[in-house]
Formats: sequence, C-alpha cells, structure tokens
Amino acid sequence: MNAEISKTRIILGWVIAGLLTALYLFSASGKIMHPEQLNSMKLTDWRIIIAIGEVVSSLIFLFPKTNIYGTLLLSAYMGGAIIIHMTVGISIFIPIVVLILVWIGSFVRNPELLAKFSKNEN
Repeated sequence: MNAEISKTRIILGWVIAGLLTALYLFSASGKIMHPEQLNSMKLTDWRIIIAIGEVVSSLIFLFPKTNIYGTLLLSAYMGGAIIIHMTVGISIFIPIVVLILVWIGSFVRNPELLAKFSKNEN
C-alpha cells in the first residue's frame, strides 16, 4: 500500500526527525563530555556505549528508508531510560515525552504504519 504523503506532512516529518536527532546528538555529547551526569545512575563506565547507541539510533531514525528501524531502536533505548529513571528515582516525564514524539514522528513519516495499526484493531 503506497499512500500519498502531502508536502506539509513530509516537512513536518523532517522537522520532527531533525529535532529529535539534534536532541539525541546533544544528549550523546553530554554523556561523553560530562560523565558526572551518569554517576548517580552508576552508568559512567557505559557512557561511550550508550552515547554511540544514541547517535547510531538517531541517525537511523533520521533517514526515511531506515526510519522504522530507528523508531524501534529509539523505543528500546527510551524504554531503558525510563527504567533507569524509575530505578534511581528521577522523573520519567521527559523520557516518556521524547518516546511519544519518536512515535508521532514515525507515524507522520510512515502513514502506512497507522493504517496497519487501525486495520489490526478491527
């Protein structure tokens, strides 16, 4: 099923994907430049691997051909972030909002996903 995507939807999809990618790149650079941020979570030793995962996942999410795979990777990443935040006692509001934005961006860029979800509900 090849759905026509409006120009507005394409632009909105690129804006959401670009902003989320910038957010993840900024977050990854913070993990590399300021490792003390991860001290409270006891993840300092894993900061490079976490940062690389963020960068790779966000770049996979950015490009339309691999957007769906990026959505799955970022969903898994944000799920882990939510669990870590809950374990340490940090608010889970921001990771949840970012996760919702990832899925909104994915649905905007891939209208066939929304069609598949609504088709399965019937």
